[in-house]
Amino acid sequence: MPRTRSVTPSAQEVDRRTVLAATAAVSVSVSVGVGWALRPTDSQAAPAPATPSAPAPAVPSPRPSPAASGGTAPTAPYREGTTLASVATARAGEHYRRLAGGAGWNRVVRDGAVPARPGRAGRRTPLAAFVQLTDLHLIDTQHPLRLEFLGAANPLSWRPQEALTVHGAVSLVERINSLPGGPVTGAPLDFAVTTGDSTDNNAGTELDWYLTVLSGGRITPDSGDPLHYEGVQNSGVELYWQPDSPARDLYKQRGFPRLDGYLAAATRPLRSPGLTLPWYSTVGNHDSLPLGCYGHGDSWLAEYAVGGRKLMSLTATEARRLRGSISDATDPLGTGLRELLRAHRRDLRPVTPDERRAPYTPAEWLRAHLDPAHTGPGPAGHGYTAAEGTQYYAFRVSDDVVGISLDTTDPGGHFEGSVGTAQLSWLERTLTAHRDAHVLVFSHHTSTTLSNTRPDPARPGERRHGGPELLAVLGRHRNVVAWVNGHIHRNAITPHTGADGHQFWEVSTASHVEYPQLARVIELVDNRDGTLSLHTTLIESAAPARTDFTDLSPRGLAALYRELSFNARSGDRVLTGGAGDRNTELLLKKV
Repeated sequence: MPRTRSVTPSAQEVDRRTVLAATAAVSVSVSVGVGWALRPTDSQAAPAPATPSAPAPAVPSPRPSPAASGGTAPTAPYREGTTLASVATARAGEHYRRLAGGAGWNRVVRDGAVPARPGRAGRRTPLAAFVQLTDLHLIDTQHPLRLEFLGAANPLSWRPQEALTVHGAVSLVERINSLPGGPVTGAPLDFAVTTGDSTDNNAGTELDWYLTVLSGGRITPDSGDPLHYEGVQNSGVELYWQPDSPARDLYKQRGFPRLDGYLAAATRPLRSPGLTLPWYSTVGNHDSLPLGCYGHGDSWLAEYAVGGRKLMSLTATEARRLRGSISDATDPLGTGLRELLRAHRRDLRPVTPDERRAPYTPAEWLRAHLDPAHTGPGPAGHGYTAAEGTQYYAFRVSDDVVGISLDTTDPGGHFEGSVGTAQLSWLERTLTAHRDAHVLVFSHHTSTTLSNTRPDPARPGERRHGGPELLAVLGRHRNVVAWVNGHIHRNAITPHTGADGHQFWEVSTASHVEYPQLARVIELVDNRDGTLSLHTTLIESAAPARTDFTDLSPRGLAALYRELSFNARSGDRVLTGGAGDRNTELLLKKV
């Protein structure tokens, strides 16, 4: 019988219709890892608007800013605590390299189609300021359906830092809470937004950790046997870093340290302060489709996800074959994975079954966000509403600014995305209804990764639309100023020009699971000279740049998380992006 699990108590009956789905963003430029879970046949938590003639939904009123409600007034511009002041930088070394504080990154002005006029700094008026977090990938590393063994085909398919994702996310929350306002304007921050892949395996454990990290509370980043770690990092398989063991695994041969007590510390309870800002949530393929590429699987895999067996090693040939089927989406039903696991039944290692690892449905994703236990500073539902019931929504940032969060995951399978006709029509109506406001659009996928138009099994007659069609819609509306997203795990900023010649910016931000582990502060200002500016400023977590191998506290582990992620990619800087993709001022014509 297929299994699903609600991560929060609910009087509503749990939807038990599930099929296998999985997603691995395995692309030419990045490997986003592997995580697994199951997915129901519904592509949304509830039916989307059915006809283009339906009215656009009402946008909630903005939350009063701290200054407007008698709280903190704008501060002076600042650099401390941002990558303008300092960036964790590798010290000299041949193999494993230690990190330390280094020089910051300067701000680059990109004027696009309009000039950067002198004196604008003294004229500008803040319109909105917020923080983007993306691709946290909180990972239950002991989950039976994880595909760590793909590392036999490509080392980047497994990350030695994966056991510390919660510690890194908590440290990022601490950094955001410490910011006095926008670095450029000093204006109070209005909100934070996650742009997808907050979880990794679509597991109930991970969803609970994600919501608790952002709303605040105690987290135990562990599953299965509470007294004994049962993942690949104490398996004795030399493919993986075995931190507590003297064995010369492949990572120790590269200089990775032996750290006695590491796994016990990594699974020990810790507490998140929770964001002090209102925060909004955008869904990604790892949140909806475990590994983002397997749609409509079977009950055998559903039982395996919560069961007592785990495959920890595979031949390089078999790993290449499975990895290829994920990358090419040649096995969207997950039949090949099921048969592979069955063929290796004698190689499966015993682990402790855990129902908490069961997959969650879109309806449960929605209910979990609406649970008062996870409201924190609000808003209730973090953008999602029971009335709308969709995984896309709009929200009011201020009198002059509206935010729109899209659902770009494709329920038919594969890690690349698309949007259905109903959502695209809703987007058109919403942009039209708010033609007098500046609009910020948020999604998980980028314009170049909306390339999968496989039909939604729940809506087989509905067209799916890719990046060019979404760009065309955004380009028809002069009120769109920015499209903010993630997915590619890389800093990249791209200008787009609408049909009438107006411009908007696509801002993609690196993940927090791979080096350089960044989030981004974005400030929208009116320069009062016929132009707008988007100021983007990257931030690291609050963990110190320099690590101490004897410090296995949550703070020490968060620092180690960054250093391990640097060395996992052998210092590869491609995900950092160029200077024009990091700290910037992006000019726009005011329309």
